[in-house]
Amino acid sequence: MFHFKKSALIAALAVSFGASAQAEEASYVLATASTGGTYYPVGVALSTLVKVKLEPRQKIGMSAISSAGSGENVRLLREGEAQFAIMQGLFGSYAATGTGPIAESGPQENLRSITMLWQNVEQFVVSSDVAGDGTVGVLPGLKGEAMALGSQNSGTIGSNRALLSGLGVAIDTDYDLVFGGYGPSAEALQNGQVKGINTPAGVPTGAISQLMASVGDSLTPLTVTDEQLAAMDDGRNLWTRFVIPAGTYPNQGADWNTIAQPNFLATNADLPEENVYLITKTIYENLAFLQAIHPATKAMAIEKAIAGLPVPLHPGAARFYSEQGIDIPDRLMAK
Repeated sequence: MFHFKKSALIAALAVSFGASAQAEEASYVLATASTGGTYYPVGVALSTLVKVKLEPRQKIGMSAISSAGSGENVRLLREGEAQFAIMQGLFGSYAATGTGPIAESGPQENLRSITMLWQNVEQFVVSSDVAGDGTVGVLPGLKGEAMALGSQNSGTIGSNRALLSGLGVAIDTDYDLVFGGYGPSAEALQNGQVKGINTPAGVPTGAISQLMASVGDSLTPLTVTDEQLAAMDDGRNLWTRFVIPAGTYPNQGADWNTIAQPNFLATNADLPEENVYLITKTIYENLAFLQAIHPATKAMAIEKAIAGLPVPLHPGAARFYSEQGIDIPDRLMAK
């Protein structure tokens, strides 16, 4: 039996709970996207985790709401209608620089990152008769061909537009675009209606699995070299190397060297550091909880937490990662 003097016990409790003593009571809104996609259920999982772990003692609550997606989420954060949001990395880059489809709002200097959630892996597949050297370097040579690169006004076609511009391709004028989701795009390629597709998504992607199982050698997945990665990223520090291991897909005999951009958890700079620290810490101490709710979060790991983030980290998140020994580049440190 151990015995403590009262003063020693108080001191010990102060050390144990000092980290959370400065947290501010708050009820936050987390903006996601439509209820049929991945953003919404992942957002519900995150908000549930915060409620379970932080609301009882620290009085920090969170509720997920549906939205129109990344573009609207930038506005919701800017106008204070939400304090957290899930968004595509490219939209975070647009918001930070005041460019792209949300340029009229100007640079959003208050936007901060918390963590990469899961990555949209670029999966370019073309008909083998136009595959050339098997890299995305063949795509500029397909001008005039039919290509399926996403639905109209989707994040998919927006990211494809940005990526391929780095290779000198203006997809809206250089290609005969066939608009559609991943399943219809894969079917169009299989049926010879288009020469190529790209399905940025978590791996494995169902449409690619079905495609690779049914077509054999008639289609070729395109790899991305380091030089092509640099050209496609075009200085955004957004897309990073991603290797799809051999055997992930049917008839995939070798590693597929491609690239990926993050879907990330964003917040406002003015949130209390301690609150964001506790939320970040809670996420990484309870990954199994999240992963049991939605498989997309199985891609999350502390080692990949800052991969491809488009805007500086909130100081609360940066403090947690520093404690974990993660080397944070200067561009991700808020000034």
